[in-house]
Amino acid sequence: MSLVRDLHLAAKNHLEHRKRSQALKLAAEILFVDCGLKNGFLYDLGGAGVVQIQGYLKELHQLGFIKGPLHVLNMADTVLILNISSTVSYLGLVLDREDLHVIDVSSQLKHPEMLNQDGLYQIRSQLSDLLTLLKSYQDVKPGSISVAHIPCSEWNLCTMFGFLLHFPVVYWFDTSKSFENCLSFTPLKHYTVQTTCPKVGLQKIQVYSFTIPESVYQSVQTLLQAWIKGLRQMFHVQGHFTDLEIITETVTLPAVAL
Repeated sequence: MSLVRDLHLAAKNHLEHRKRSQALKLAAEILFVDCGLKNGFLYDLGGAGVVQIQGYLKELHQLGFIKGPLHVLNMADTVLILNISSTVSYLGLVLDREDLHVIDVSSQLKHPEMLNQDGLYQIRSQLSDLLTLLKSYQDVKPGSISVAHIPCSEWNLCTMFGFLLHFPVVYWFDTSKSFENCLSFTPLKHYTVQTTCPKVGLQKIQVYSFTIPESVYQSVQTLLQAWIKGLRQMFHVQGHFTDLEIITETVTLPAVAL
């Protein structure tokens, strides 16, 4: 109970999260990243800035809850918390692939389709720039909480976040024409990955949630299977979470926000 109290207090001190349930879920999300089950976490839980989030992570390290090093990336005023080592390793592997497996969901399309080579070339260039930046923060002390800012005004953030959050496939859409997408009433395979964290007393915590359009599923099936296998392997070498569960369902929605 003392750990639960300390985690709640840390969230209140730095992030003004006064609900214990919210504080514990956030701590579990950070632990996912710290132990390598996720490369990153998109912080969208309120108005806390980079300095406040950095202070919160430092306190989690002082409590012995995380080992670090972690990285706070402010990308166009959106904050991600990254496991710097696993992120750098993963982006390097992605750039070595022949195919990035990016799904084009631009609003002018009738159905989602795999992105063409011209689009993939641009994304490769952006990922390469991002990898170069993050590499400079890789060789730091275990407890370090580093910070970087990227304006990236011309980047498709949905795509970049997809890679940084280690989704098996990511979406792209032509922002020069519209910020809408063609996923409305499109059959989607929805994957939810959840687990239990005895350390903070939470069950069925969502680790991942993503969709894959059925129209392109065959093109990404092999990659998805490899991603799931890698996740299971990573799960078995950590000791913080138990009861990994992967749930699949087909959904059709009137609107899909990306």
